[in-house]
Amino acid sequence: MPYAQSGAVRLYYEEVGTGHPIIFVHEFGSDLREWEAQLRFFSREYRCIAFNARGYPPSDVPSAEDSYSYIHSADDIAAVARHIGVEKAHIVGLSMGAYAALQFGLRHPGLASAIVVAGCGSGAAREHRASFKAHAEAMAGQFLEAGSAAVAPAVGLGATRIQLQNKDPRGWQEFVRHLSEHSAQGSALTLRNYQAIRPSLYDLEEQLDRLTTPILLAVGDEDEPCLDVNLFLKRTIPSAGLWMLPRSGHAINLEEPAAFNEEVQRFFSTVERGRWGLRDPRSLAEGLANPGAVAGKR
Repeated sequence: MPYAQSGAVRLYYEEVGTGHPIIFVHEFGSDLREWEAQLRFFSREYRCIAFNARGYPPSDVPSAEDSYSYIHSADDIAAVARHIGVEKAHIVGLSMGAYAALQFGLRHPGLASAIVVAGCGSGAAREHRASFKAHAEAMAGQFLEAGSAAVAPAVGLGATRIQLQNKDPRGWQEFVRHLSEHSAQGSALTLRNYQAIRPSLYDLEEQLDRLTTPILLAVGDEDEPCLDVNLFLKRTIPSAGLWMLPRSGHAINLEEPAAFNEEVQRFFSTVERGRWGLRDPRSLAEGLANPGAVAGKR
């Protein structure tokens, strides 16, 4: 099986297609298998690479707490890019993977040609930080005590997952089955050392304001924890566009694969034609149409 080396950790990946590379970065509850609809679609014109994060077999599951963090996750994307020998790649991340993709854009700006940030922002709001951390730590304990197979159905019935169940029961069952196969230890350590203690996106405002890599923010309108955060990201990142998918929850690539693929393809096409620029500052000018403009904001 193919592996990319990131420090002492081996990352399992799969690759298909030729052309400009796209690296897909999965969410906490998924693995590379949840990108199948995207791999089948984009590999017609792109070189597509999807990998399993550390803690997700057949990638390594290190036992040390300090082997897991948002920094490791961002640098793991860079390790995969270096391993496959690409100078620049489009990055597509969902949820935990989207947070890693944003951090990758900040830490390795020269390696990203475009970034799709989908379903990003759970637990970012300052008033939700303590609750999010407590829930993450409690779920880590559940993984260790009961195992992944016991935890998976409850995750699948979460407030932002039932949309998938309602739209695509077979797809939802597959999602739950894949999650039930995950390493309980890997999931617990990821929750404790990445999810629970990663910085809030609101604390990264200064860095995000300087980000110029083309970015597409994508969010379902029923992904309640992420709605306000994506508005913040749109207002903060000068190179960001925001796409909202109606009547959709968290895993929008699974819920609405055709719509997701079409919008991401349109974004990539615009970037590749050199037409995805920074936000026109005139759109922020104060006046009758925009009485709440922030002085000095580009």
